[in-house]
Amino acid sequence: MKYMILLYGSQQDYDVLSGRATDRPVMSAEQIAAMHQHMETFHQALAESGELVDARGLSEPVHARRVQVRDGASVVTDGPYPETQEVLAGYTIVECASFDRATEIAAGLVDPDTPGAYVDVRPVLDGVEDLVG
Repeated sequence: MKYMILLYGSQQDYDVLSGRATDRPVMSAEQIAAMHQHMETFHQALAESGELVDARGLSEPVHARRVQVRDGASVVTDGPYPETQEVLAGYTIVECASFDRATEIAAGLVDPDTPGAYVDVRPVLDGVEDLVG
């Protein structure tokens, strides 16, 4: 079964990464390199175990657009969205033996130094037949 691990962040997290001023200190080049190295090592281990399907980061929310229908017309809103601070920052898709194994993998993506940090794990449906139960 495939599982998607959803990683979250905020525009402020992207600002800290890119060196833009926030109320949090910006990350140094060494800290950014260490973060990228951690992710590369983490995903390489999954690739070697045969469990990695795909993993990607997403661009910062300021580059996002939300499309919705209001009164029958499409309305496009540029990000970031003031009504929410949290955005999908990236994902990892794994194919493994069980939901428990996917959850174990996901635990490796939660930053232990960030209070309240979390990721979501959700099974990936193969088709409409997976919705019928």
